[in-house]
Amino acid sequence: MRPSPGIRLFLCAALALSVAACGHQEESKGSHAPIRFYGADGNMKNTIGEPVGKAQPRLIDGMKGTTPLTPLTEDFKARLRAIDPNLKDYSYAGESYDAIVIMALATQLARTTNAKVVKDYVNGVTIGGKDCASPDECLALATKGTDLRYRGITVKTGFKDSGEPSTTSYGTLHFNAESQINRQLTEYVGAGSEAAASTDPGPAPVKISVKETGAPLIIGGLTAITGTNSGSNPPKRAGAKLAIQELNAAGGILGKPVQFLDGDDGTEAEKAKARLAEEISQGAQMFFGPSGSGVAKALIPEAASKKVILFAPSATSAALSDLPDGGYFFRAAPSDELQSRALADVIMRDGLRRVSILYRNDAYGEGLQKGVKDELVKAGLDDIDIQVVGYEAPKVNAADLKIPGQATQVKEFGPEGVLVIGLTESAYAILGLAAGGVDPRVTN
Repeated sequence: MRPSPGIRLFLCAALALSVAACGHQEESKGSHAPIRFYGADGNMKNTIGEPVGKAQPRLIDGMKGTTPLTPLTEDFKARLRAIDPNLKDYSYAGESYDAIVIMALATQLARTTNAKVVKDYVNGVTIGGKDCASPDECLALATKGTDLRYRGITVKTGFKDSGEPSTTSYGTLHFNAESQINRQLTEYVGAGSEAAASTDPGPAPVKISVKETGAPLIIGGLTAITGTNSGSNPPKRAGAKLAIQELNAAGGILGKPVQFLDGDDGTEAEKAKARLAEEISQGAQMFFGPSGSGVAKALIPEAASKKVILFAPSATSAALSDLPDGGYFFRAAPSDELQSRALADVIMRDGLRRVSILYRNDAYGEGLQKGVKDELVKAGLDDIDIQVVGYEAPKVNAADLKIPGQATQVKEFGPEGVLVIGLTESAYAILGLAAGGVDPRVTN
């Protein structure tokens, strides 16, 4: 807590400090403890920590943040590593796996690959019916025309009417002195409410006497293999590929192996639109992706007009829930409405009273910063003690990010903590803050 102006004047007089010193103290808005750094799901990853630690050792030691995270079994992680032995993180791997499995099961229950039909079965895969948890178990039910309720890696309750999870689990993550996530300090907390799940189970499974049509199921990939979201992509692709491998091992969908077109959205809307059209021409009617909210915002109306399904593993902007999508957009990750509360709770538990939010200026960053600010105000912070500063992310090379002006604004504001909301370029946003004098290793 900062002393009141009257107490400060008293201390200055008692210590016989100069008028200039008192005036300087009056102007200082920050605390006299090191600034704290916070992050969110887009940057609380080892792939962010590596370039920061290499350039500025210990800069993010103690940085904490949240991400949708369900405790993963060692068996699941081992299966992911068999797909990609170089995995450094598991963020959104479970959500990606579940997205593929849910699309596939909806297709089997509808007995067609026609997205106009399948979309009505997606939510129902998570609502009502007999519980099942693995591709082989669930496919055995679906091929018999049995209604089912998928309980997967991260999807544990029914989807909402908007096509997203009604509940989730968040992890509070911490970077260590080596700029890597300290898994031993990870805390898990549940969020959302099962009561928010849809009460509409959708159409009944098509009778097995009806001829199957459209096989093979071709799923188009639209993830960020390149661009400023590429650093978070490996676990998503590993999760998707593992799901397809296990679905095919269980017999495939509609009697044939599922095919996957491993496409790149480039973290860029126009490139994603071009790739969507290309994969539609190759037979895809359902798509895994896109990864980020900015690209999703641009693709949702495109998919609705072309009548194809988008199933995003990690596009979390709350604004996406309200976009007119014709029923063709789904996501396995929860809305940032839930993450906003989790992040605000992390910050308030540290007792901060003055906070800066540095955010990527797109649908993801804009939505999450607004949500966090609203939650901080609800928790007791004054609006004037919360600063929001945006930046434009580079389109291709994350290392091209330069934020001298934003760093100056943050330093002059004098926060006790800085929340950085961004993607792969967050590493360079953090380094840019330090270069501008906003450095947790230095006492204010």
